[in-house]
Amino acid sequence: MEHVQLGRAGVRVSRLCLGTMNFGPETTEPDSFAIMDRALEAGINFFDTANVYGQKFENWGQLPKEGRTEQIIGRWLAQGGRRDKIVLATKVYGAMVEGPNGGKLSAYHVRRAVEDSLKRLQTDHIDLYQMHHVDRTTSWDEIWGVMERLVQEGKITYVGSSNFAGWHIAQASELAKQRHFLGLVSEQSLYHLNARTLELEVLPACRHYGLGVLPWSPLGGGLLGGVLKKTDGGRRAKPFVQQKIEASRTKLEAYEKLCAELEKDPGDVALAWLLHQPGVTAPIIGPRTMEQLTGNLRATELKLDEATLKKLDVIFPGPGGTAPEAYAW
Repeated sequence: MEHVQLGRAGVRVSRLCLGTMNFGPETTEPDSFAIMDRALEAGINFFDTANVYGQKFENWGQLPKEGRTEQIIGRWLAQGGRRDKIVLATKVYGAMVEGPNGGKLSAYHVRRAVEDSLKRLQTDHIDLYQMHHVDRTTSWDEIWGVMERLVQEGKITYVGSSNFAGWHIAQASELAKQRHFLGLVSEQSLYHLNARTLELEVLPACRHYGLGVLPWSPLGGGLLGGVLKKTDGGRRAKPFVQQKIEASRTKLEAYEKLCAELEKDPGDVALAWLLHQPGVTAPIIGPRTMEQLTGNLRATELKLDEATLKKLDVIFPGPGGTAPEAYAW
């Protein structure tokens, strides 16, 4: 497993990041432990979670949340010999309890949220503390003030963002620079072959400010994993998934045909494509099973030639480059 720097930060992380959103709602605790053990054995040292993870999709909006996924990771870490081997990332923003200050990025909420995450994770520090969404109601002076204090206290090491626009990254980075603070070192965004809007402004902003890019949902919610040939039902049988399949059927048919010609699994190709994109540090994989993790690991060995990359661009055209040239002269 190759390891690279996380943006301009000195810390080195694996080219795949283990996402844990399925731990608890979809994957049992023993199976989650086994997946984390195997990932670490395979060289994955970058683990991502969030305080709000742990509930089934149909119960996502219900409060209070228990932080079940963080608890599972905490019990895994408590077995000993693991904490110093991983770069541990979690997130703050979503509400965990009822009340006017239950969520977002106020200093009041962030200080409470980080203490709760530390307890659930059974650790004294978080390596990468990510803002799960932009908070348009809290000033950057307040946000950076609380993040600076948490770094000084040793409770967090680096700060990252998630689901930020290019403008948000620029604004946050410039104000952090004025405070002589390191600021953002990573951005976690939706990015895959069938969702390339990121290329307009977010990727250029990340490259300019030295942020590592961590694509979430790299297989497009399963659409890029060979969905047309899979007949096992489950999540794919749900109406909203079927609607997505039908909306992209022509692209998916061409994609799966190309993968068959390459004699490669579609999921491997989708992950490998992301690893070929400039600025991408580590796609966040979210295996529910050991079999899925094994498949994800193959992608790090897959090299796509220029001809294949051009064919993928034809099937899944991006926005046309960076802004404004993508839509203007």
